[in-house]
Amino acid sequence: MARTAGPPRLDFRSDTRTLPDARMRAATAAAEVGDDVYGDDPTVALLEARVAELLGTGAALLTPTSTMANLLAPLAAAGPPGTGAPRLVVGEDSHMAFLEADGLRRFTGAELLTVAQRPDGLPDPAAVEALLAGGDGRPTVVCLENTSMMRAGNALDAGATRALAGPAHRHGAHVHLDGARLANAAVALGVGPAELAAPADSVTFSVSKGLGAPVGGLLCGSPAYIARARELRTALGGSMHQAGVVAAAALVALERLPELAADHASAAALADGLAALPGAEVMRAPRPTNMVMARLAGLTAEECAGRLAALGVRVLPLPGGFVRFAVHRAHDMIGVRAAVRAMAAVAAGLPEARTTTEGDLPGRGYSTTSTEEA
Repeated sequence: MARTAGPPRLDFRSDTRTLPDARMRAATAAAEVGDDVYGDDPTVALLEARVAELLGTGAALLTPTSTMANLLAPLAAAGPPGTGAPRLVVGEDSHMAFLEADGLRRFTGAELLTVAQRPDGLPDPAAVEALLAGGDGRPTVVCLENTSMMRAGNALDAGATRALAGPAHRHGAHVHLDGARLANAAVALGVGPAELAAPADSVTFSVSKGLGAPVGGLLCGSPAYIARARELRTALGGSMHQAGVVAAAALVALERLPELAADHASAAALADGLAALPGAEVMRAPRPTNMVMARLAGLTAEECAGRLAALGVRVLPLPGGFVRFAVHRAHDMIGVRAAVRAMAAVAAGLPEARTTTEGDLPGRGYSTTSTEEA
């Protein structure tokens, strides 16, 4: 039976929704493999060396996901068994606090201490230093996220990371950068990823988001640190055998780092189109990347997402009434215009827009664009 034609399907829920293309599939099929558990998969070794070079670290470790890399990071920083569970200092709206907290507490035994974030997404350095000054001698890991997802994907420059790393290092803390979208930040700022990673002691780097590989994250740091992380990966069940088939696709993904600029341009056009709609409000990042966060007055995030889905546009509902559009390599300007038309159709069915206050916005301190307020 022929399928009935329906609305177009545009999936903006996440940049993990990218699909491997023919070149990536061919690289996977042709990959030279060994057994990474025994350390002799040549394609994995090549990927880890290239990512370590890209980020300017001494070594890198392939993990199935960036979530696992973020889990290994504080465990490896805490030192050998018996050292004691670490304290984790994280931004209150960061991915690690917002979506990974349960796993971090359960599997690391860590105490999570959340601190307020600046409008650009950086955990407030003064608040972090005040917290560290009252430390109890336990290993402490200070975490930051670049780009900052809940701040509309804002890219943090190296100066911002240094502002946090300075007080953290003065108090003997390890600084971990959740750089799942560090490639986006580097392209947006026009610098190399190594410049952004330099102030941190360890870095998580994803190849399965905007870069488009089907799976994989890498934890990067010094050779001694990565050696500890490799042992811990085995204990957590994260080791993979013929992982060269995964690494081959990731190597292709690394070559596409400059192409992220096109995603940023599409996201900027989407933000402008949505901001022009009656009753719409768009969160503006100081240094935007591929994320667009918008809301329609009078609708919850879930209601907005549901009505867009009925029109063939999938988005991610977030706190504060905002929905997230994550623009990636599957989206072109035709898709962007279709998304704006769908949001316009949803907006057209609403009553007169209400006026919102800054206090109910995630990421307070951002300038926002609204036809009702600006």
